[in-house]
Amino acid sequence: MMALSLPRIGTLAFALLLGACASTPAPDPVPAVRAGAAEVAAGHAHKMVGKPYRYGGTSPSAGFDCSGLVQFSYRQAGIRLPRSTEHQLVSSKPVSRSQMRRGDLLFFDQEGRKNSHVGIYLGGGRFVHAPSSGKRVRTDRLDSRYWARHLSSIRRF
Repeated sequence: MMALSLPRIGTLAFALLLGACASTPAPDPVPAVRAGAAEVAAGHAHKMVGKPYRYGGTSPSAGFDCSGLVQFSYRQAGIRLPRSTEHQLVSSKPVSRSQMRRGDLLFFDQEGRKNSHVGIYLGGGRFVHAPSSGKRVRTDRLDSRYWARHLSSIRRF
């Protein structure tokens, strides 16, 4: 077994410290969502249909991006969610399509990026989302050719 010299141990410790500083911090865990809160969030999201898309937007007055709409809608239902699409994904649990229900999050791959877009399932095959610049919050059919092809994950809090 090779012994590590003091300079090598110091270099290794320094490298580990730098690696830890450069990593993305994990989001705070989201407490279990009370029964019915996801449905209430879906209702709030649906009320935002017609509001403008705005990158970084998190309110009806400023407009919404996709994860901002999700965060706002759940906050109206009394649930604090992480801000980014990535953190919303890792903080939630996967659900099978057969178990999908109102208020579940739908993640989509877009423009070659995995899980880069999120919407809220409304039921009846419809979901609400803030699509992209120049557009407005809207509902779409999950079974449409585009969205069915790009659906990557169904998740729940």
